[in-house]
Amino acid sequence: MSLHSEFVTRENVLIVRLQGELDHHEASKLREEWQSHLKRSHVDHVIVNLEKLTFMDSSGLGVMLGRYKEVQALGNEMIICSISPEVKRLFDLSGMFKIVRLVDNESFALEMLGVASCEMK
Repeated sequence: MSLHSEFVTRENVLIVRLQGELDHHEASKLREEWQSHLKRSHVDHVIVNLEKLTFMDSSGLGVMLGRYKEVQALGNEMIICSISPEVKRLFDLSGMFKIVRLVDNESFALEMLGVASCEMK
């Protein structure tokens, strides 16, 4: 299975929804696409919805960490939400949750960032 990525902007928040498998074959493509959306959309914060991500390796973690550093360098926040147990284990082992916040779902993440709740899909 390959990776499908969806980028949605809600006010000043870029929502990144990932589905499938994020491995070294998909990581560079995702990195380029994500950076393009960050520059083009003029957003502050990022929410990464991993509800439908079934696999991620260390190269995927590298993409996450790189985007986190870009967002944080501007004084903004990146939040991970809706993570599967398999992918959560990788985040736990890497120590990512010591720097990146994890919340239950996209609606709550938007609320935390001050974006009015509206239809998500």
